[in-house]
Amino acid sequence: MSIRLKGGLALDPLAGTQAKADVFIEHGKIVAVGRAPGGFKAKREIDVSGCVVAPGLVDLGSRLREPGYEHKATIASEARAAAAAGFTTLCATPDTQPILDTPAVAEQIHHLAGLARGARIRCMGALTVGLAGEVLSEMHALKAAGCVAVTNLERTIKDTAVLKHALAYAASAGLTVFLHPEEYWLARQGSMHEGATSTRLGVPGIPRAAEIIGLHRDLTLVAETGARAHLCRLSTAESIKSLVDARRAGLAVTADVDLMHLLHTDKDAGQFDANFHLRPPLRDRSDRQALRQGVKRGGIDAIAANHEPHDADAKAAPFALTEPGVSTLDIFLPRLLSLVAAGAFDLITAWRAASLAPHRILGLPGGTLAPGAPADLCVFDATQEWIAGPDTFQSKGLNSPCVGERLKGRTVLTLVEGQVVFHAKDKKA
Repeated sequence: MSIRLKGGLALDPLAGTQAKADVFIEHGKIVAVGRAPGGFKAKREIDVSGCVVAPGLVDLGSRLREPGYEHKATIASEARAAAAAGFTTLCATPDTQPILDTPAVAEQIHHLAGLARGARIRCMGALTVGLAGEVLSEMHALKAAGCVAVTNLERTIKDTAVLKHALAYAASAGLTVFLHPEEYWLARQGSMHEGATSTRLGVPGIPRAAEIIGLHRDLTLVAETGARAHLCRLSTAESIKSLVDARRAGLAVTADVDLMHLLHTDKDAGQFDANFHLRPPLRDRSDRQALRQGVKRGGIDAIAANHEPHDADAKAAPFALTEPGVSTLDIFLPRLLSLVAAGAFDLITAWRAASLAPHRILGLPGGTLAPGAPADLCVFDATQEWIAGPDTFQSKGLNSPCVGERLKGRTVLTLVEGQVVFHAKDKKA
């Protein structure tokens, strides 16, 4: 279908431009921005005046829960929620039940994703069988089944020899390894940043050293094996310094920070609010400022939603016994815009980190409005205000500290390969 998006502000993070211009789409691709190409006839014209037209958001690690944990969320519910939030691609994590360590599970997820009219779903396979950190998964088979990366998530591989072999095997398969730097023994009993707040609350802490030591181990092994690696959810200022030093030494690695670490600190968990129980934990104000600067200056490539929907029971326990994670799809856009409004970085930088960089990290085309790029687009009204809560969340996960807050910025239209997968006018608002 040929579509003309009329009257919007076209934002292209690759070109570094934002200007009022129409966007023209045909056969699932962008064919022009500004002036219609010769012979173009729009079968559908959508007025997006007052809105921003940008490449779709991409998340580098969402828990979609299915198969195995459908009481928390399903692939269909989260794919639709993602589309309503401006996401065009979600990278599904392998901690399903059964674990995504075989092609059969990947095929099941892709099948279910194909039935859901929402964001595109791409799978990450398990780095080790059962995510147990002992036996390597069949990575060549996982790649053949469509997995775009492999990871062991936060389940630290304690045996360094196993990690080294896993990185080398992933390199042979041409798969990026998503690493979560953490030294197991320093972090295993903690659930909050080790500092004044954890001491006051009497909650076991996780020191910065757990991430820093884990990061040095990971970078050393990546250099030795030649693996392509992406470092997930960096949370400390020291980690950014180590990453920058490694790149200066010639190591080609990418990294992300999750949205919550750019917004909050460990003090926000000072009333035992389990919605601030994250892994890695929220750090202090100096770390938060360093992370924001890391995004602004390019030391950190991407901002991840790190979407983790939970049922109510998962958060209804003493802080240390609750399950970590926040449901973030619904709040990602307005909270990202709040960081722009606060001066943490500009809108172009935000979109490079939330769209362009994730596309490149996953090896996917897109993240730009350039002619020929996939028409994976997010159209949003940066001025629209709404109240976060059960009546406005599309995700099944309501575990968010934003519930009850007035947020500013909302998606009005999402396209995946030129097909409208969400249009606010189709919803009862």
